[in-house]
Amino acid sequence: MKNYTQAPLPFMGQKRKFLKPFKAQLSGCSPTAIYVDLFGGSGLLSRNVKDEYPGATVIYNDYDNYRQRIDAIPKTNALIAKIRYLVVDCPKDKVLPNEVKTSILEVVKHYDADGFVDYVTLSANLLFSMNYVTSFAALEKETFYNVVRKSDYDAVNYLDGLEVVCMDYKTLFEKYKDVPGVVFLVDPPYLSTEVGTYKGNYWKLGDYLDVLTVLQNQNYFYFTSNKSHIVELCNWMATHSNYENPF
Repeated sequence: MKNYTQAPLPFMGQKRKFLKPFKAQLSGCSPTAIYVDLFGGSGLLSRNVKDEYPGATVIYNDYDNYRQRIDAIPKTNALIAKIRYLVVDCPKDKVLPNEVKTSILEVVKHYDADGFVDYVTLSANLLFSMNYVTSFAALEKETFYNVVRKSDYDAVNYLDGLEVVCMDYKTLFEKYKDVPGVVFLVDPPYLSTEVGTYKGNYWKLGDYLDVLTVLQNQNYFYFTSNKSHIVELCNWMATHSNYENPF
């Protein structure tokens, strides 16, 4: 079986750079526990827990509907193959001429009219690094670059063995919070960072603070970023009030 060290399709905040320290800490956890990935994102954390502990129950909360993108991989590959043909004579990593952009948009429009288009993956093949859109209207406003992938995408066995659900993280937490030995994977959109490709699009400060309530008296892995100030905020609150810092 293929071992995934990154998500099979582009996803902001997929945690591939966290895998080594995550696995080091995971080695001290039960191989048969229930692991609940509250903010499943790309599913990379869930996939790696299941690969590390095949006997564990791993709940992947696919709130962003990553499965839809995985299911659409054959269509996405076909679309990108057509785009690859259109840019074959264009310099790599350079801005595409307007006439080429127009031709690409015509192809995308045809696929869009025919059903689902994975605009996040399409963005990774046409837009400047880490710049993502989620609709045709947004795509046509962007400058296109020749950063088209040379090979097809695949997600063979990626979801195998995972229990995939799609629900609000609070509902999922309530379902499992009293299960003995349960381990929660807590990876919310980062405070003070871009969340444009997440379903729901924007999180307020209160949303981030709500997440902290699931950490009290639980086994958990919490993921954050140097760009996020949530840990600093919790330290301040613990210093200046009776707040119990979960970190």
